[in-house]
Amino acid sequence: MIRFALISSLLLGACAQVPGGSADRFTPGYNGVQTSLLEGDLAQFRVVMSGARSGADGDDFAVCACAQYALIRGYGFARHVRTKMKQEGGNQIADAVYTISPSLPRGLRTIDAEVVVANCEANGIPTV
Repeated sequence: MIRFALISSLLLGACAQVPGGSADRFTPGYNGVQTSLLEGDLAQFRVVMSGARSGADGDDFAVCACAQYALIRGYGFARHVRTKMKQEGGNQIADAVYTISPSLPRGLRTIDAEVVVANCEANGIPTV
């Protein structure tokens, strides 16, 4: 009986809509970036977007803004410090802080600004 229930569940799951199908189109609205130089090499980015599937979409938008900002300031790299996420009025809001630097910083969440900006452009995510 357990085997039958498991097989039935698997078959029903196969009939479900596949993520990314026509009913699941991702149509984000990139509604702005506020950038602040905090102190020295620390920069803060507050990004607002609508239509986000999850916090990861807001985080991607913040990374794109940071990468372009680093290039504008003459730096090639950045490192993630922290991100705070919240939902407000149907919008995903990310408040992220990064260090920017001319050379690859130590740490796990580093960003090669040129590579990230190219990737953002290829994926239709705006930068600063």
